[in-house]
Amino acid sequence: MSTLPGILGEIADIAGKDVAFLIAESHGGTRVSIPPRAQPEHWLTELVGIDVADKICRALATLDPDGKLKGVQAEVIPKGPTALLKSARRRAQSALDQGKSVREAARISGLHERTIWRMKADDGSQGSLF
Repeated sequence: MSTLPGILGEIADIAGKDVAFLIAESHGGTRVSIPPRAQPEHWLTELVGIDVADKICRALATLDPDGKLKGVQAEVIPKGPTALLKSARRRAQSALDQGKSVREAARISGLHERTIWRMKADDGSQGSLF
């Protein structure tokens, strides 16, 4: 069982985390529909190929009360790990803005100290030696 949120976790269980990450990267934060069977020009098929797409489509499909196969409709794809990193960076920047040390910002955000140092270097707040 995957630890990814929502439908991404289901997709990871069906087709693997790499496929789930690819879907999160391309469609995270948007509503999508997934048919009960893979279709040649559908976004999912174009992204992961017909075989993997069909595997995902069939596994996520459900039967309606009339016994008709239905796909997923208007499901929001979570942003996945990319959103977690952005959130951690925001927490780190907030800590730095409050005057916290690099070590404290790393503890607060869950990021590595080297990442915090790079963030400081990128925004120019580190100062200059010359």
